[in-house]
Amino acid sequence: MFSIWEKQSFLTADIILIGAGITGLSAAASLKEKHPQLRISVLERGILPSGASTKNAGFACFGSVSELMNDISTLGEDGMIQLVERRIAGLRKTIDRLGAQTIDLQVKGGYELLFEKNDQTLSHIDRVNQLLFHQYQGDIYQLSDQKISGFGFGNTCHLIENKYEGQLDTGKLIASLWDYCSNLGIKVYTGAEVLDYEETSNGVDIACKGASFKAQKIGLCTNAFSKRFIEKDLDLKPGRGMVMSIETEKPLKINGTFHYDGGYYYFRDYYGKLIFGGGRNHALEDEETTDFGINQEIKAKLLKDLENLVLPNQKFTISSEWSGIMAFGQNKNPIVEKISENISIGVRLGGMGVAIGSLVGEELAKIIFAD
Repeated sequence: MFSIWEKQSFLTADIILIGAGITGLSAAASLKEKHPQLRISVLERGILPSGASTKNAGFACFGSVSELMNDISTLGEDGMIQLVERRIAGLRKTIDRLGAQTIDLQVKGGYELLFEKNDQTLSHIDRVNQLLFHQYQGDIYQLSDQKISGFGFGNTCHLIENKYEGQLDTGKLIASLWDYCSNLGIKVYTGAEVLDYEETSNGVDIACKGASFKAQKIGLCTNAFSKRFIEKDLDLKPGRGMVMSIETEKPLKINGTFHYDGGYYYFRDYYGKLIFGGGRNHALEDEETTDFGINQEIKAKLLKDLENLVLPNQKFTISSEWSGIMAFGQNKNPIVEKISENISIGVRLGGMGVAIGSLVGEELAKIIFAD
């Protein structure tokens, strides 16, 4: 049982965001920045964010050439351009809000590996550059085959470089965003697993394990876990991704961020270690799950690629491995919308939460509390 003081000061808010990942914390921050009088709380079921916000590989990217060509096939040219614009705007929002140094942002450039001499991706570089020329007033992508030997890759025919791509510390990102929200007066409750909610004439009642909260409005930022809370049919499927931290016997030659196979595989340097992950496409149906864990078939594929492509002729050990749960749909546009007068959602970040999460949070804030 709770006292009237606890109910008034802790369990009641004007707006409650459910999910303390990048989107939920960003939405809370955007609301409080614009409306400092609002009482805002964020509920998180885990001790730490439960999806992928602290479990991704820390890529500050907006898409490789092959990924963007796939986006054109599902969204059209204008849709792809708008998606990239939102990703870049989201990254800039995060940097402006928290500071590049705070999140350990390092812009070292990114590369897409191609393994066929006549890979069709090469023929699309000029087209993608033309479509995105306005972003940086110049070409974003260029062929950089001369760097292959320096990185020590095996069986690689081409490298497509994006000099604007960077990397960051995803733990520092969430920690600093958490601190930022706290300094604004936003309350973040961990271990507050939402069981259900009910819209009433006075707002929304939220039932959690061990407590019940009340708010005028709520925002669902539960990404891959959203279907359990939303009755409407969402074009959303979970996608589990594996990531490993690798230690090498010899000094690492790799410097920057790297992708291959349409972005399904990715790796980067991290202070002498290699962060390597992906392979979800090797078992797509198996990885449409909200259960954390390691798929041994995917792990075997990743290890094979490490031996043959990424770290050939090198001894290495896995120092750590983990998984995160993302959310995908038929295209990579996020879902940001009202589902009722007092309930809104900001979900389905398409594996690009680091890039687009801050912007989705801001867009969600605008529809939750419209002027």
